[in-house]
Amino acid sequence: MATFSAQFLQSIEEIPPAEWNGLAGDDYPFIQHEFLLALEKSGSASTESGWIPNHLVVRDQTNQLVAIAPAYLKDHSYGEYVFDWSWAHAYQQNRLPYYPKLLTAIPFTPCTGPRLVVDPAVDQTAVYTFVVSAMLNFCERRRLSSWHVLFPQEALENPAVRPVLQHGLMERSGVQYHWYNQNFETFQDYLGAMKARKRNSIKKERKKVVDQGITFKHVTGSALTATQLEDFYVFYHATYMKRGMYGYLNQDFFTRLADTMPDRLLIVFAQKDGANIAAALFFLGSDTIFGRYWGCLDEYDQLHFETCFYQGIDYAIANGLQHFDAGAQGEHKIQRGFKPIETTSWHWISHPGFADAIQNFLHQEQPDILSYIEDAQRYLPFKQATDFK
Repeated sequence: MATFSAQFLQSIEEIPPAEWNGLAGDDYPFIQHEFLLALEKSGSASTESGWIPNHLVVRDQTNQLVAIAPAYLKDHSYGEYVFDWSWAHAYQQNRLPYYPKLLTAIPFTPCTGPRLVVDPAVDQTAVYTFVVSAMLNFCERRRLSSWHVLFPQEALENPAVRPVLQHGLMERSGVQYHWYNQNFETFQDYLGAMKARKRNSIKKERKKVVDQGITFKHVTGSALTATQLEDFYVFYHATYMKRGMYGYLNQDFFTRLADTMPDRLLIVFAQKDGANIAAALFFLGSDTIFGRYWGCLDEYDQLHFETCFYQGIDYAIANGLQHFDAGAQGEHKIQRGFKPIETTSWHWISHPGFADAIQNFLHQEQPDILSYIEDAQRYLPFKQATDFK
């Protein structure tokens, strides 16, 4: 019988990029070594920001890497997008510590993807069981309140994973809105699949942008200049400041990404009279475009929808990408053709009483989530029900 060993890394630097990426693959940019390293080296995910790296690596008896999982000790719940503030408040009311907790997630990145990554050549059930056991043992040794796995792709796609997670963790459902390519050759083809009223509404939105004299420039990472990166960061930071907040990510983070994984970056600049007035940053996967960060200094009619959504759809169609993950939240995406989908997260709570209470809450919450998704799909703008993947 194979035996495994677990190690928790205090930095992603403790493992060579080629070894980590060899297991992580190159389909999903956010779990790649370069992305996680940029978060750490820039200070965006660090002890100072309350994201203390504790990445799990699992090896077999020959020292072969068989599993990885990005993980962080957290002393707050910011930047996660699966909200547990009420759980933390309940702990506080009972004079119990909720923080620190262990989080398996990609910081500031609410999109489904690899979280507990296992070599497909090994016994899946055995390694996943070991991974979960290692995480829970870590929590118990550190006397942590909980372990949370956010947006794990494995739980949706690998039949070996769900039974293992169900043995010790609780599942929570959420909602996001994603766009799927139905072999559209042009944006006009996409509009042609819509009901006339919805199609005309989008045409009017796009025309308002054109009528303001705004044009768009798509710049991939390798072509980005230092000035363009600085412009983007100014827009990104200003948008947070307008809400009385600070952006989670600093300029050094974006500069590092442009240097280390330029083929994964696309920035769409909105321009007026030859000057950049807004920008949206996208990440590129093998068949998916991920819309993530946006910003502007001045407000223009419909500019946000055009820059963040329609330009992303344009790029996906032109480049044969099948899926557009435009980020968390946003019912306004439905009328623009983004389908409501279910997302999942998994949670282990150490305290038996709180575990029971949270389990009851999740049992009550899930039917409402699933009912909402079913109802929301009726508001999609298409002429007929379409199987969007």
